[in-house]
Amino acid sequence: MLFRSLLIASLLTASVSLAGDTAMTHRTIYHDDEVYSAWPSMVRAANGDILISVITTEQHLGPDASVSIMRSTDNGQTWSEPFVAVDTILDDREGGFTVTPDGEILMHVFATHWNAASYEALVPGSYPEAWIARWIKHVSTPEYVNATELAGAFIYSSQDHGITWEKIGRGPDSTHGGIALQDGSLLVTSYREDSDVIRIYRTTDSRREWEHIHSVPSPAPQFQFGEPHVTQLPTGRIVVMIRATARVYDDERPDLYLWQTYSDDNGETWAHPFPTPMLGFPPHLLTLSDGRLLCTYGRRAKPYGQRAMISSDGVTWNHAAEITLRDDGLNYDLGYPVSIELSPSRILSAYYQKPAVDPDDKHRHTTALFTTEWSVPEED
Repeated sequence: MLFRSLLIASLLTASVSLAGDTAMTHRTIYHDDEVYSAWPSMVRAANGDILISVITTEQHLGPDASVSIMRSTDNGQTWSEPFVAVDTILDDREGGFTVTPDGEILMHVFATHWNAASYEALVPGSYPEAWIARWIKHVSTPEYVNATELAGAFIYSSQDHGITWEKIGRGPDSTHGGIALQDGSLLVTSYREDSDVIRIYRTTDSRREWEHIHSVPSPAPQFQFGEPHVTQLPTGRIVVMIRATARVYDDERPDLYLWQTYSDDNGETWAHPFPTPMLGFPPHLLTLSDGRLLCTYGRRAKPYGQRAMISSDGVTWNHAAEITLRDDGLNYDLGYPVSIELSPSRILSAYYQKPAVDPDDKHRHTTALFTTEWSVPEED
């Protein structure tokens, strides 16, 4: 895969906009006009560094993505160039982080094993015919066809704050990773084993088997559930937020709200899933230092961009108080915002969207990685 890194964010232009009385600083931290870069995850390592995983590939549905890591040692002001952490012959994606109580960083990677039939079934015109032919040739090679043992969900581990990574075995897939619960166990929400069901897993040791403790099927026949995320509030409440995808695929539908469930008994029982007022996907949850819950998500209906909402109890959400981080997306190919708290109430959100170049080039779909630094409003 062609991979030509561009320079670190400190050399790229930052823009400042205002949302109400809150200053927002936007930075482009990675863009290569020959690389589709998307679907970030973000975590603060035990040594204070911030890591972002980014998936780099030729195109959205290309057969050979890899997972790269970017690092900031100055609280998100500047970033290293990406370095490849996971790159098998297959299509390696996701890169969600889970941090254990002792500081080990786990990275959840899902490798898709494409075949010729997958590309032959694409809607005509999705990509130039020459590209499809090249991808079919790639996935038809004996090395690719026989790499069945590399397919599926795996967990990689770093004991040195994300510098080196070791594959430790199979485990749950996770778009944005999981959490360490207050009792020290690890909890991850997953979706790839069943296209209609969210599965929740727990373990007491990253090297042990993950126990499947609960399933969340979609109660709405028009939606599939996917790409969930989880957090725990200081009260002990565990909140899971879920993407709803239309079964007749259309990301711009006006009813694609996030759904959620929650548990008040450490995962023993769960509320029946219910819709929220947040239009967009997929979700990322962050428990703030003041105990409130922040959810960030991409909006793929006009105006395209990145959004956020805050809840005091993790269950009730005020749509009138929705926060707009960006509303300048060129099309619906954007989102997956993830957030960390830089300091009390000061947030750094990372996401991808199309840069302001070649907006009519529907085949290349060049994307870039951005951050927005912003402040959450004070609690009412």
